Amino acid sequence: MMKVSMTQVGPIGTNCYILEDEAAHQAAVIDPGGDAPRLLEALRGLDVRYILLTHGHYDHTGAAAELAAAFPQAEVYIHEKDYCDVDPSLFPLRTELSGVKFYGEGDRLTLGGLELQVLHTPGHSEGSVTLRCGDLLFCGDTLFAGSCGRTDFPGGDTAKILSSLRRLGELEGDLQVLPGHMEDSTLSRERQANPYLRQAMSGRF
Repeated sequence: MMKVSMTQVGPIGTNCYILEDEAAHQAAVIDPGGDAPRLLEALRGLDVRYILLTHGHYDHTGAAAELAAAFPQAEVYIHEKDYCDVDPSLFPLRTELSGVKFYGEGDRLTLGGLELQVLHTPGHSEGSVTLRCGDLLFCGDTLFAGSCGRTDFPGGDTAKILSSLRRLGELEGDLQVLPGHMEDSTLSRERQANPYLRQAMSGRF
């Protein structure tokens, strides 16, 4: 059975998710942006197989190195474009952690009986991804409840994020949106009320 828990971490309240296959006692940590001691306590007794990063900004990666040291069996994944040749002040992972693996569009990761699919959704950063597991979308800073990620950082691109939002909006079903900040939502709600998603789906960009 799938279990998801969320805790806000780091200086600006990043949503860090723990995705667990309860039958296998295996877990993935998504966007550990800080507060490593608190996350380590939450992960006590779990077999942490993955540390998954929706993008490389410091507020989503701040505790990745400490978690990787505590769970040497865990594989750390990020999109290559947010790891190589980037500004270390905004994308610090390269200077903090080696042995990182890269994932990209269409890749799939197995966690016990669960499967995560990688959707490359650039715009907030070049290497932003959305991770889909069943009817859950871990969107990072691409899609928020009522909003979307900013595009004025290095690697940001308004046209690209609108294209990514359109892609998410066109996914079938009323999937659950689990963003990198603030409250969760659903695709149905965002299709109706999110002005950025509505603009993206209209093709006006």
